[in-house]
Order: sequence, then C-alpha cells, then structure tokens
Amino acid sequence: MKRTLDLALSLVALLILSPVLFGAALAIALESGFPVLFRQTRLGLHGREFGMLKFRSMVKNAASIGPYFTSTSDPRVTRVGRFIRRTSIDELPQILNVLRGDMSLVGPRPDVPAQRALYSDADWAQRCSVRPGITGLAQALLRSEGTEAQRLALDLRYTREMSVGFDLKIMAWTLGRLTGKGSN
Repeated sequence: MKRTLDLALSLVALLILSPVLFGAALAIALESGFPVLFRQTRLGLHGREFGMLKFRSMVKNAASIGPYFTSTSDPRVTRVGRFIRRTSIDELPQILNVLRGDMSLVGPRPDVPAQRALYSDADWAQRCSVRPGITGLAQALLRSEGTEAQRLALDLRYTREMSVGFDLKIMAWTLGRLTGKGSN
C-alpha cells in the first residue's frame, strides 16, 4: 500500500510541480551552467547505497574549493542555491528517487555513509528496515532545528509507528512547515 501511494503521489507531484522543476533547472543553468542536478551517495533500505538527486545549489566542483560545512554563510552556495534551499525546492528531484524505488515520500532522511557510525547495530537495523524519505518525522517537527540525537530518535520512532495514516500526517505537517502554517 505504501509503495502504491508513493508511486501515485509522485506521478501527480511531477505533473503539478513540472513548472517549478523546469524553472529551477533553468535558473541554475543560467546562473552557473550545467549540470543542474547533484548526485550524492546515501544509504537506503537495508543499508544499500544509492545516488540521491538534488538540484545543485553550489558552484561547480564545490568540494574542491574548501572544507566548508553547509551553512547560510557558505560562499560556495549560489544565489539561486540559497533560494532553492530555503524553499526546499532543491529536494524535489528526489521524486525521481521515489519512482525508482530508492526512496519513499515519507521516511527517515537517507544518511550519508559516515552517519552509520552514529547508530548502535540494533538501531541501524531498525533504521534500515524502511526506505528513506523525502520528508520524515524529524523534518516535519524540527525542519533544520534540533540536535542530531533528536533527529535520530524521531527517525527511529517513525520506523516503529509507520503507517499510511502517519505518513499522511507527516506530509501535512511538512507542508505546514514549508508554507509557514505550523507543524501540527
């Protein structure tokens, strides 16, 4: 049921959001050229690696420019990049990851391989028992606030309470956060 909902809502989202996707791609290309997408290695279902897609929000070859940590003052972030990050438009290409089966619309955010060390073996097994999501409980309730420990706890809570009804609530909370209408 969850996978069917993911597929149906992703196809509808692609149709509705196609002007936004096209506009973001065009703005990125005009400001800093191609490619407009960025692929990063993340861990998914059962800990398998996959290439998570995002719109590129930094200058080309940003990793070679310096050891910055992404922040609001990171000089590698482009003007368009600041906007698409603030509005979460940079995350929209992950709809393609959902269609491919790498991700779900709702689930714990996919970890980079180095984050595996943050979990006990039991917590990691629980965390990897579900597909990662474009949004999740931590994003809906905390957005970018909160500690790493709070995010991990919410991700694990999601894996224990996962249901279609819970997913719909999390999607509503996320939309509320993005539109400024609260989280619940």
